[in-house]
Amino acid sequence: MADPLALPGLDASRVAIVHDWLITDRGGERVLETLCQLFPGATLFTLFRVPGTQAPAIERMKVKSSLISGLPLVRKIYRYYLPLFPRAIEALDLRGFDLVISSSHCAAKGVIPASGARHLCYCHTPMRYAYELFDDYFPPDKWAGLFHVAARFIMSRVRRWDIASSTRVGRFLANSANTALRIKKYYGRDSIVLYPPVDTDFFTPPATVTPPGSYLLTVSALVPYKRIDRAILAAARSGIEYLVVGNGPERRRLERIAPATTRFLGNVGRSELRELYRGCAAFVLPGEEDLGIAPIEAQACGRPVVALARGGAIETVVEGETGLFFNEEDPASLAGAIDKLGTFEFNSAAIRAQSLRFSRQIFEERLRELTTEFWNERQC
Repeated sequence: MADPLALPGLDASRVAIVHDWLITDRGGERVLETLCQLFPGATLFTLFRVPGTQAPAIERMKVKSSLISGLPLVRKIYRYYLPLFPRAIEALDLRGFDLVISSSHCAAKGVIPASGARHLCYCHTPMRYAYELFDDYFPPDKWAGLFHVAARFIMSRVRRWDIASSTRVGRFLANSANTALRIKKYYGRDSIVLYPPVDTDFFTPPATVTPPGSYLLTVSALVPYKRIDRAILAAARSGIEYLVVGNGPERRRLERIAPATTRFLGNVGRSELRELYRGCAAFVLPGEEDLGIAPIEAQACGRPVVALARGGAIETVVEGETGLFFNEEDPASLAGAIDKLGTFEFNSAAIRAQSLRFSRQIFEERLRELTTEFWNERQC
């Protein structure tokens, strides 16, 4: 657990941490957990939350939510409230806070700091659905006619707000070089790359050397851009069992197209997840990720990764040493990479060594340095 960070001339109670929402426990929440450990006296602001869904360090924080928390069925249909996010995040009252740290993949970076306050943003990604992934979230065949036109109109307004509100950030930290390029593309801002923390102390290889398992594994939210359907079809082509951990709005559709060799496990506990990593033949990353923490967890357990050669994967996977890439965005290309797995003799220790570049300790130390540096620049 990280020790609190003391900054010169800053009372801990005058720190505000802003996170998009608190209903899931994924990679972004690992960053948030460290922030809450560094500033346990801070106030945590969010659009909406479900108590009991987060790590203890987050749950014990003083939390203030927006009015969206009171809207009907917010946990299930929060995506439909997206047009309300800009106004809701701007309505959060940050008066009296001298340092604002946002953890943002959607709207959190759009908060309005008090006059004279400093705003540091850890950006997991610019808002995906407002830019290149719009058609994945709002496919024309499902959002036909006026509904699709309305979605485009609303998203264009959200996109303009997203770009304009980026000027409220004093400095951006990016979770990968891939994300840094997108921050530059959409916001016109430079950023510092700080890879998110991976619990390499927990995710470890088995105590005794074991041969590779007989199944492929993916751990993911089941949403369109993850391209789980591509992996389902590729695994079927290769005739290998495929296990999918995670839930999301795509699950029913994916289950309809999946053969009997694909199993959906839903959400699992950390210990069970570790055993699944340890026992797989390889972890499969079928779509482009901003970075991708699950593939690093798999490597921490000594297992290779098969990934699309785009996005964050090229920063975390070493071709031929810790995994294999496929280049074309289709099941046949992925199946070809899966079939090549048996021709490589991967070294578990070397795979794990790659994962240690992303350890929680390295993240925490660098975050301390960057936050202190940013705060001390206020007098310059």
